[in-house]
Amino acid sequence: MHMMFASTLCRLAFAPLPAPPGFFALPLRLMVGYGFLEHGYAKLARGPDVFIAILHAMGMPFAFFLGWTTILIEVIGGLLILCGAFVPLASVPVIVVLLVAIFTVHLPNGFASIKLVAYDGSGAHFGQPGYETDLLYLAALLALCFGGAGPLSLDGSVSARRRVERSATPNQGRVHDREAGSV
Repeated sequence: MHMMFASTLCRLAFAPLPAPPGFFALPLRLMVGYGFLEHGYAKLARGPDVFIAILHAMGMPFAFFLGWTTILIEVIGGLLILCGAFVPLASVPVIVVLLVAIFTVHLPNGFASIKLVAYDGSGAHFGQPGYETDLLYLAALLALCFGGAGPLSLDGSVSARRRVERSATPNQGRVHDREAGSV
């Protein structure tokens, strides 16, 4: 009994945990995809004009265009990340939105995303969020780009299908290479 407990503890003490390869991507995709989808939906639910007015008040040029572009990137990018489809491609505009948010809104507020300012009878009161959460989103997107979309993703399904097709015709590439003069 003691040996079984020690063996289990050793397996769980070091990364990677005993899980299918690429499993790390699933919770990242679910959180990042849902997060962006929710942010875009919130802008739509409040009315896009409210977000556009905020951009205009911040002095952003082309506020109407940037407002709608941001909303579409958050909704479509969030859905693509959530489904694990075209993750590296979908990450590019999402990362741009994050960087703009960091440098135009969150940077002056410092690093911490949660700033407890006061607590009274009505509950906790928080200050303006910093750029911490944006950096976490960036890190998760980069991990998905470098490590892949993982299991239960459209990217993973396409990659698996391509591997099967390549393994079904292994000599076809070699014949082509010999004809080109290489070994």
